[in-house]
Amino acid sequence: MTRYIDQMLYMELVLMQEEPGVPVLTRLRYDAHDPFAVSMVFHTDVNGPVSWSFARDLLAHGVLRPSGQGDVRTWPTGEGADALLNLALSSPHGAARLTAPLAVVTRWLDSTYRLVPMGQETDGLEFDDELSRLLHGAA
Repeated sequence: MTRYIDQMLYMELVLMQEEPGVPVLTRLRYDAHDPFAVSMVFHTDVNGPVSWSFARDLLAHGVLRPSGQGDVRTWPTGEGADALLNLALSSPHGAARLTAPLAVVTRWLDSTYRLVPMGQETDGLEFDDELSRLLHGAA
């Protein structure tokens, strides 16, 4: 049984309003072992891959309307085939804004909900095992 879903795409790093963006090869990843999260791995030539993980629900809301606060914010712009998902990321090391084709992200996101439907994220989790793993990993 498939336990993860990957999608490769080019996102565009937005530099300035009037300047063209920089394409960034990106891997969207969803792993059913971490059912509440999605990750994006940005393949950069400068520092190697950069990975961000955040709530799947944040992305699901962000393809429809502005969502998120703080480190990760998402919002849609445009309509039809030209619609984009905007992703704003910030950390103590800097900030970036990227865009991706909204239809591609939405199709991939829909496939994650087919793998682990909304409301069933905890069905396969063993809380005692997870708690033990977390506690032993912290020691």
